[in-house]
Amino acid sequence: MPNIRFTEKPLSDWMRGDAADSEIVISSRVRIARNLQHLPFPMLATNQQSAEALQRLTDILQYDDLGGFGTFHTLKISELDEIDKQVLVEKHLISPNLANESRNGAVLISDDESVSVMINEEDHLRIQCLYPGCQVREAWERAMVIDDAFEAHVDYAFDDRRGFLTSCPTNVGTGMRASVMMHLPALVMTHQINRILSAVSQVGLTVRGIYGEGSEAVGNLFQVSNQITLGQTEAEIIENLHGVVLQIIEHERSARERLMNESMLRITDRVMRSFGILSYAAVLDSKEAAQRLSDVRLGVDLGILERPSTAAMNELNVMTQPGFLQKSFGDKMNTEERDMYRAKLIRQKLGTTL
Repeated sequence: MPNIRFTEKPLSDWMRGDAADSEIVISSRVRIARNLQHLPFPMLATNQQSAEALQRLTDILQYDDLGGFGTFHTLKISELDEIDKQVLVEKHLISPNLANESRNGAVLISDDESVSVMINEEDHLRIQCLYPGCQVREAWERAMVIDDAFEAHVDYAFDDRRGFLTSCPTNVGTGMRASVMMHLPALVMTHQINRILSAVSQVGLTVRGIYGEGSEAVGNLFQVSNQITLGQTEAEIIENLHGVVLQIIEHERSARERLMNESMLRITDRVMRSFGILSYAAVLDSKEAAQRLSDVRLGVDLGILERPSTAAMNELNVMTQPGFLQKSFGDKMNTEERDMYRAKLIRQKLGTTL
């Protein structure tokens, strides 16, 4: 029986506290890809070989505490139902690829859900560390400790010239992707976002949606990450990302100040209208819910609204996703039913937080 406590609550423990710049940076994440030497990469491995990779990597938990970060729990993907897998994706604890395409896939999750280690995803090992707010340096340092803990027991596929070898050529080198999830409504409203994102792409970074490559940016949430993994050290990648993120934060703050100085009545009306719709709507599709929640989050940050709290907003962002809605209300739903229950859930949540 899989340990499904990770899918029963929408908010991970690490998301509850305040952190630096958390009114704009939702979270910081570092993900490291590694492969075992002398075993084919997952896409070429036989079922027996991928099972061997799973066994070797999960066995490490028997004699190593992965850097002293507490207890880790193992979930085998094949033992989860479709809704539980979808909820883990919505909480960013696993990738869509691990949920849908892996053979002998598994994930090791820490007690507070700030660390998840995916096994037999695109690579044999993907170590992921999540921190609230702008803490990409802290997430990287933690990921390195866990990486060292695994490397003490297994040999990684490594080339002296190219660095760590990975299934996707774009990850070769450090094998590291560092990213921050940013809420940038003021840059969108003031039509500066395209200029900012274009500038970001010129310094080796890329912008994606909230579920990574191929996903759409909704609710004014943007994921900024490094595009280059080869030819730079991990420290250089982290410092480049951190520096650019600080600049984007300043641009967003300036845009918010400009909105309040030049369009306070219009912004207040927009925030209050969105709050009213979320409080009383009978049907809400996912895009409208995300946009209205973005408006309300901005209203709280600007002092137009006192509540809901940042933690409650983070919780709502997960609770309104299709997988968690079906988990909460106990059955598979069609689109119309999800839209109805999404509106009901938001009404209930706002009612308890005001």
